[in-house]
Parts: sequence; structure tokens; C-alpha cells
Amino acid sequence: MNPISAPRGTNDVYPPESAEWNRLETAAREIAHRFGYGEIRTPIFEATELFARGVGETTDIVEKEMYTFVDKGGRSMTLRPELTAGIVRALLEHKLFAQGPQRLYAIGPFFRYERPQAGRYRQAHQLSVECFGVAGAEADVEVIQLAATLIAHYGLTDAVLNVNSVGDANCRPAYREALLAHFRPHLAELSADSQRRLERNPLRILDSKDPKDRPFVETAPTMLDLLCGECAAHFAMLRRYLDALEIPYVVNPRIVRGLDYYTRTVFEYVSSALGAQSTVCGGGRYDGLVQQLGGPPTPGVGFGLGLERFLMVVKAHAGEQVPARRGLQAIALGDAARARLFPVVGEYRAHAAEPAFADWQDRKLTAHFKTADRNNARWAVILGDDELTRGEIVVRDLKSREDRRLPLAFSAAEVAKMLVEATR
Repeated sequence: MNPISAPRGTNDVYPPESAEWNRLETAAREIAHRFGYGEIRTPIFEATELFARGVGETTDIVEKEMYTFVDKGGRSMTLRPELTAGIVRALLEHKLFAQGPQRLYAIGPFFRYERPQAGRYRQAHQLSVECFGVAGAEADVEVIQLAATLIAHYGLTDAVLNVNSVGDANCRPAYREALLAHFRPHLAELSADSQRRLERNPLRILDSKDPKDRPFVETAPTMLDLLCGECAAHFAMLRRYLDALEIPYVVNPRIVRGLDYYTRTVFEYVSSALGAQSTVCGGGRYDGLVQQLGGPPTPGVGFGLGLERFLMVVKAHAGEQVPARRGLQAIALGDAARARLFPVVGEYRAHAAEPAFADWQDRKLTAHFKTADRNNARWAVILGDDELTRGEIVVRDLKSREDRRLPLAFSAAEVAKMLVEATR
């Protein structure tokens, strides 16, 4: 019988790599809490209409990439292709906007049917940070600073903040006409996707990755030249606050982001750690999204950070590093030693902050040491017949290979306490 493999475009995360994921998620949660953001968890599938209305029917996501199915009740459901629309749905359903501004974050999977490549999967994972109910640029800079704090936590010194404004409903119609005037003469030279989108939503062409579109995108007019007074003032205030917090940035008029719901501020952190300019995280303002999904007019701003891509950038930036050894490996040689050591390890696990690994099989000492190395344990705690006879337990430093002996003539809890002290 042939083995069953994971679906194409998905991956399994297991030790020791899973420890890196845990550290990233822990750091993200701690930083989000420091900024006053609480965690929200929403279903991984929602009504298809939510994403068609929220993300935009002309986006690549809705047109090509969604995993959609009809459930047993005949309803069209979709595995979430992003997290923000589901968060807005939850806030509306539970009437949380009535409580005032909402600062939330979510960590979890999302699903897009696209060509798998390094750091991009059909099931990927994201940190999503959302601030609703604050119209001023203070909120924009708040979420940017949150992202900057996480990036600084990992020492990604080459990550550069790019900012832009895509205007709003007041000034975007004029920009749309400028884009139509620019692209129409080159219609036959554009990619098939851009030809189809030109009349429906020419802004989507600016987000095209097709090489055929690149020369026309690079020479297209910019939104910054056509901003209305209010959008221009908002962008100026954004820059003023970034300067006040000494967050470096560059103005990049080509950033538009890939979703229809963005208004005014859009931003990306990019890094060259993977060899080419790669997005570390991206986001912006979406003041019309809540109303678009049936709620009251509510400003919003946030960002998404792909965990897979972020960890790739971290690894490329830091290079291959040997993780520090942690915890202890319990080694019992024989039935009597196993019976004595088992409760000691249980007590140690109940009180120590470091991990305790144990393989209770009858194996040679060298095999146990190989397991300890595989677990990256710092200490080996060894108990065999000789140690039982002498009434002691051996604690070996697996870095220096030096041994230390502790008395065994105490209760399991007392021996465990001595181990905690000896392995600090």
C-alpha cells in the first residue's frame, strides 16, 4: 500500500522547527498585548459571500485562489483566504463595535490555491493585527510600530518600511480615469488578466506580477499626485508620527496591496535576506470594509504577517545557528533504576522550567546519549544498578562532559528539587 502524503502546497511542522514557531507566536502575542491588543479566534471557513464582498470580486484571491465548497446544507462555504473579513464578521455578529474601538490580533491558517513556492503554501499561517474605530493616522502608526517591534525583536536590520496612500472614494475616481487613460493605449500588450480587469478595476493592474505588465505599471501615474486634501493631510500626519517615533521609511508610490478594501495608508516591510526584495509583512487602512460587510461606517487599519515567510527571512538573516542546549535527558539502566527514576522525573517536570526528556526503553548507554543529543539536552541524569548501590544519581553536563553526583536517599520530590538546582 502506498503511503499517503500531505496535500501539495502544505507542510508539516515538527521538532525542532516547531520550537521556532512557538517562539515566534509567543513573541507576537507578548508584543501585541504590550500594545493593548487582545486575541480573537474565528472559524477557518466562512460563507463565500463574506470574502466576495469583503476581499473584492476582481481580486486574484476571489477569482482564482479560494477553496470553495458546498456543504451538506447546500450553502457555499470557503476556507478563509485571509483573516480580516472574518474578524469584521465576528465583531458585527457580537455587536462589539458598540463597545468602542477594537484592537485585536489573530494567529492562524489561511488557504489559497496558488502555485506553491518557497515560503508560499496553499495552507499558510498569518499573524493578523487589526485596529477598528480610530480614524486618525495615530492608529496607522500604532500598528506599524507593532510590526516594527516584532521585526526589531528578531534583529532584521535590513527590513525597510515602504509607505504609500491609495486615496479614498473622494479622490480615487480621478485616479481611476488617469489609469484608464494610461493603460488603454497599451491594451493589446497587457497580460490577459490585466486586459480583463482594465475596465472593471484598473488599480488591480498595479498589483500585477506578470512581466508583460511591468513596463506599463512602472510608468503609470501615481495616486500621490491626485490625493484629495483630506487624504493628503492624513498621509502627511502619518509621516510626521513616523518621524516622531524615529521609525525610518521610504515613500513608495507603487504599493497598492492586493485587496480591494484598502483606503489611504498602505505599507509593507520588505527585506533582501532571501536574495530579492521580499515582503515581510504588509497592511494598511480599510475604512470602508465594515460598512461594506453590513456594519456602520467604521475606520480600520492593520497588517498581516506570514509566519512561514517571516521565519525564512529570520533564518536567512541569522544564518545556520546551533540552538542552545536545554533541559535534561533521563537515562535509566535497568528495571530497578527505571522504577526509582520515573517519579523523580515526574516531580522535576512539575516544578522545573526546563524540559525533561525520557526514553524508558532498555537500551545501551551510548544509545541514550545519542537520543540526548537529538533532543539537544544540556544535561543527562543517569541511574543504573551501580548508582543505586551507592545511593547516588549522576548528573552529566553534556557540553563539558563533566559528572556530578547527587544523593539518592531522599523522596522523589526532594531529589527532583536537587536536580532543579543542579541543572540551572
